[in-house]
Amino acid sequence: MTAETGKIRRLDAREPEFLATLDALLAFEGGADARIDAAVSEILRAVRTTGDAAVLEYTRRFDHLDVKTMAALELPNSELKAALDSLTVEQREALRLAADRVRVYHERQRIESWDYVEADGTRLGQKVTPLDRVGLYVPGGRASYPSSVLMNAIPAKVAGVGELIMVVPTPNGQKNPLVLAAAAITGVDRVFTIGGAQAVAALAYGTQTLPQVDKIVGPGNAYVAEAKRRVFGTVGIDMVAGPSEVLIVSDGSGHADWVAMDLFAQAEHDELAQSILLCTDAGFIDEVADSIDRLLPTMPRRETIAASLANRGALIHVESLEQACAIANRIAPEHLELAIDNADRWIDRIRHAGAIFVGHWAVEALGDYCAGPNHVLPTMRSARFSSPLGVYDFQKRTSLIQISEAGVQSLAHVASILAHGEGLQAHARSAEMRLRR
Repeated sequence: MTAETGKIRRLDAREPEFLATLDALLAFEGGADARIDAAVSEILRAVRTTGDAAVLEYTRRFDHLDVKTMAALELPNSELKAALDSLTVEQREALRLAADRVRVYHERQRIESWDYVEADGTRLGQKVTPLDRVGLYVPGGRASYPSSVLMNAIPAKVAGVGELIMVVPTPNGQKNPLVLAAAAITGVDRVFTIGGAQAVAALAYGTQTLPQVDKIVGPGNAYVAEAKRRVFGTVGIDMVAGPSEVLIVSDGSGHADWVAMDLFAQAEHDELAQSILLCTDAGFIDEVADSIDRLLPTMPRRETIAASLANRGALIHVESLEQACAIANRIAPEHLELAIDNADRWIDRIRHAGAIFVGHWAVEALGDYCAGPNHVLPTMRSARFSSPLGVYDFQKRTSLIQISEAGVQSLAHVASILAHGEGLQAHARSAEMRLRR
């Protein structure tokens, strides 16, 4: 089997070596290679040391933009509005509709401060505040994604982030009007046409022109991902995402062409993307395989799709939907489609998934653009312990502790006992000094 053939492996969950084979298929090493590691290290050091000068030099070198100042790389709001106005009516309305749906969904995620008062007058609580400043990285060049602007900027704005700064590379000065229009619609505060690890460094450390942010979100290439990984701790990041993934669970009741195209939709992202089908009906798996063979030659990105399916895809026969759900939880996919009849009854069986698409009509592509929930999802099995990007990623929580004079009389005694037990006498004395004599 080779990538050129477009063939996808067939597996049977009843085989004794199935789980070992599956785990090998799922394995993905997300670390950077030595070349990327060295390049990113040098870029971060240079930007941290010289600021604007380093960003300008790397922008000239990588994006072929010969500008003298960072101010020349900042787009005025008028240019963002002009990009929005330049769209066709159809494009503009689609962008607005998608933005509205994403906003309505995320407004339900906002969390508020709370507190309570105990009988002795002690007040405890949690203060919720938005981040002051966030940096949004948006890919440019060959990969231009206005949907990424919507999915990252809108929850930040709903959370109440004070300032949202977007960076987007424009190789050879090529600007994507849809990306700029999305920035206008979502209310991005400032936009700089810089990209790569140098943009991440500028956001993380600040330069003479670009202020330091508190958190960096948004997708990028391997250099961007490695830069985000390295600056974490200086600033927050959303995640270091791996290749896109879809897992489709089927009982054979759907349309084979639909399933094949849903597999393609993930595979066309990247040769390392993963598309897997779990199905209880061996005959339907044959139909899907036939659909893949028939439809693949019609796809503009067929070479990428073929390589992805051959390298990391699979059509898997399972004994039951119960077994399919158990395997799905082991995979913990980014996207999970329950392409089955009466899909609602199986939702509670799924414990680990970035997003669950329920029923034959809930195609994953809608989630990418306009369903409403965020499309920034955990990959590489990290759905076992992490969640989609949301408003809560742009809010932070601070504990409130207001102890009354009456309350400290009992609490100080408890703290004293525990502090002495830990050998921390100053802690104990600090609490004991509040006790009435």
